[in-house]
Amino acid sequence: MSKEKSKNIEMITGDPKKAIIRLALPMMLSMLLIMLYNLADSIWVAGLGADALAAIGFITPLFMVLIGLGNGIGAGANSLIARFIGGGNYKQANNAGLHAILLSVIVSFIFTILIEGFMVPILQFMGAGETIGYAMDYSYIIFGFLFIFVYSGVLSAIFRSEGDMRRATIAIAVTAILNIILDPIFIYVMNFGISGAAWATVISASMSCIVMSYWIWGKKDLFLDLSPKNFEYQTGLVLDTLQVAIPSTLENIVFSALAIIINSMLVIAAGTTAVAVYTASMRIVQMSMIPLIGLGTALLTVSGVAYGAHNYINLKTAHSYSIKVGFAISIILGAIMFMFSKEIAAMFSYTSASAALSPQIAGAISVLSLFVLAVPHGMMSSMMFQGVGKGVYSLAITLLRSLILESVFAYIFCFIFGLGVTGIYAGVVFGCFVGGTIGYIWAKFFIHKFKEICIRKYEPKKDNQQ
Repeated sequence: MSKEKSKNIEMITGDPKKAIIRLALPMMLSMLLIMLYNLADSIWVAGLGADALAAIGFITPLFMVLIGLGNGIGAGANSLIARFIGGGNYKQANNAGLHAILLSVIVSFIFTILIEGFMVPILQFMGAGETIGYAMDYSYIIFGFLFIFVYSGVLSAIFRSEGDMRRATIAIAVTAILNIILDPIFIYVMNFGISGAAWATVISASMSCIVMSYWIWGKKDLFLDLSPKNFEYQTGLVLDTLQVAIPSTLENIVFSALAIIINSMLVIAAGTTAVAVYTASMRIVQMSMIPLIGLGTALLTVSGVAYGAHNYINLKTAHSYSIKVGFAISIILGAIMFMFSKEIAAMFSYTSASAALSPQIAGAISVLSLFVLAVPHGMMSSMMFQGVGKGVYSLAITLLRSLILESVFAYIFCFIFGLGVTGIYAGVVFGCFVGGTIGYIWAKFFIHKFKEICIRKYEPKKDNQQ
């Protein structure tokens, strides 16, 4: 075992605070790069006009489902592998990684057929209307190459599960930088329009798959050994992975459903232009959430290792520490968004076709800056549940927070209180905070029960061994 691989394992099994920071920082960089190329997509597509930007808004919920497939299986693999590593069962850790890769192939094939076959009615149901031409041009390309995104998400999660954030970050950096470069070339220089943005995304994502596959099967220097000889089919491993993967994927579908609901409210309240405004402003909000996503992803690995090792102290520390750091960062980023909302909105108004959107985007960012403050305690509680293999608990929190409370309060504030589009934004923020608070209380109760189990079942054994 190399020194670097040994240090990675020592890190994720040691001090949870140090592990979270060391895992989170590279993940934050990775997410920043991902958000930058998503933002680049929006900025370059905005030059084609409001209809093209709105089309991206309609496709984004479906694209989140696509990303969720890879991330869901990846989260399941990350949790399961981390728990095996925490328990010292490295043979099963290898086998769990190979099962996740097999699942990515099967799931990609099934969902590609389903999404491609029902694309038109889905977009019509979402109310794409006059933007459906742009939406079709973009979606058929993106969803036609579903395997690339699912496979990439699973491999990245495998690297994270053993604490190897450096190479997981490098792979994502390759994707993001290449996409940022290719976007203007494909959209404007080659005159592919919105289809060019889709092709740039597919090509750049393919490169990360090639790079990670080389490290796993070419260079062969992971802590895990994913050689085919180590594969031994076990239904139990598939089910354990799916216990986190299915709820995690459904969470992304929940986010997509919420986006569809919010887009529908916006269309009713102010037309498709409001969808374009919301799409642009949420890109900024998503960028500000990068540190929280990084912390949450780190927490998933650290909590999985702690749970596998029956270490309730590390689990409690990791959960509380990630929330404290999350709130501290959110306060800073929320303030920046609020103070510089006009300057940020100007990025989307560099052509005559999109200049009129700038004041509306600035107003949306001002209200949605509060959303960042409403997220940390709920998100970290959900990620902790994923890490310990309780994906259904995580899904329940997301269902309550996003699909139920955010949409209900958005409707109440907009249509019953008569606050219009601003009411929709405020409802999303308030619903997120209330749902997250309920999730936080649930997580604290779970950790307390886990402590009681560990004291009753495992600490007596340690005393007898001594």
